Amino acid sequence: MVIGLDGCKAGWVMVCWPHDTGKAPRAAIIPTIHTAVNAGASCIGVDMPIGFPCDTARACETLARKYIGPRRSSVFPVPCRDALMADDYTGACEINARVLGKKFPKQTFMLFEKMREIDALITPGLQSLVHEVHPEVSFCTMNNQTPLRHAKKTTEGARLRRTLLIANGFPLDRLRHPQWKKSQAGDDDILDACACAWSARRIASGTHISLPATPQFDARGLRMQISA
Repeated sequence: MVIGLDGCKAGWVMVCWPHDTGKAPRAAIIPTIHTAVNAGASCIGVDMPIGFPCDTARACETLARKYIGPRRSSVFPVPCRDALMADDYTGACEINARVLGKKFPKQTFMLFEKMREIDALITPGLQSLVHEVHPEVSFCTMNNQTPLRHAKKTTEGARLRRTLLIANGFPLDRLRHPQWKKSQAGDDDILDACACAWSARRIASGTHISLPATPQFDARGLRMQISA
């Protein structure tokens, strides 16, 4: 089994995709990433930064933005670790400006809780199981490395992402999950988690791509690399 994880309002959308193609994939909302790490998966793809810069921006983000073209705004700039520990947006931006030379958007700050959660859990050794992925990089890879024109929250964008998942072997029509309130998770969160699971399977089989091909490492020895 491989697992795809995407952050949502209620925690994380977890998609479990069995290696046995006769078994249907299933989705659930879990409160913390610990549940996924302890689920017995062979590989986990998570849409959340792993590794934080100390003096310069992560190369994986720059390469990912270039790779996905018009969807580049979906790759939020990752703060330095000192900024990640700040309690408020203004203070975090000031620290980041001193260390990395720039501030970051409010969307990045809204993800701080989940960034801290994964940073508290992850170790260099655990990175053999848990890999950073990005759904838009995954979908672009599914689309023969051609950037998607439509955003994921549009009707056209959602339709294309469903089509790409199915065409690339993910049995989306068999995905089992309970009905959730929009206040818990959106349809785009589910599709993103499925894309993360798709990338996790490629990582497990060694058929994935990585940005950059030779990774950077942060001060804790964490690999800073986005795979798909």
